[in-house]
Amino acid sequence: MNVDPPADPVRRRVLVQGQVQAVGFRASCARRAQAAGVVGWVHNTADGAVEAVFQGRSPDVEAMVAWCRTGPPMARVTAVQSTDEAPRPEARFAIR
Repeated sequence: MNVDPPADPVRRRVLVQGQVQAVGFRASCARRAQAAGVVGWVHNTADGAVEAVFQGRSPDVEAMVAWCRTGPPMARVTAVQSTDEAPRPEARFAIR
């Protein structure tokens, strides 16, 4: 699903650590991002973390970052690092 970009989008890169792989984190994240109209991506890292990029309206992006602090029910998040980035062209939210 393509999403019309907001007039003044924000972009945040998030690294989520803890028990976040094999618990449905990426699929849950993608569903929530798509429902919120946020574009970007999410993927597992080699060291057991999950990395995501969220871009969209500031309140929607902040809601996604907040959700990452708990994740889906089976996740056990121990740390979340978040950094701002310059917006880039994105057409949808993807699981990589």
